[in-house]
Amino acid sequence: MGTMAELNVIAAAVIGGTSLAGGVGSIAGAILGAVIMQSLESGMVLMGVTSAMRQVVIGLVLIIAVWFDVIYNRNKS
Repeated sequence: MGTMAELNVIAAAVIGGTSLAGGVGSIAGAILGAVIMQSLESGMVLMGVTSAMRQVVIGLVLIIAVWFDVIYNRNKS
């Protein structure tokens, strides 16, 4: 069931506030990230977006989330 779900899980963790640069996240943030990612996925399914395009959109969301994380960590230092 969870095969090839790595992209969704990583995106949910980063959206939830876990830094890929070695940070610590929270349970509430992880749950919020998972809800956001699942809402995005369900919305795209209801709109009839193809599976390949859904993966592209999720990848773009992950890239944007990591970009915001890098900027936040750079400004925090």
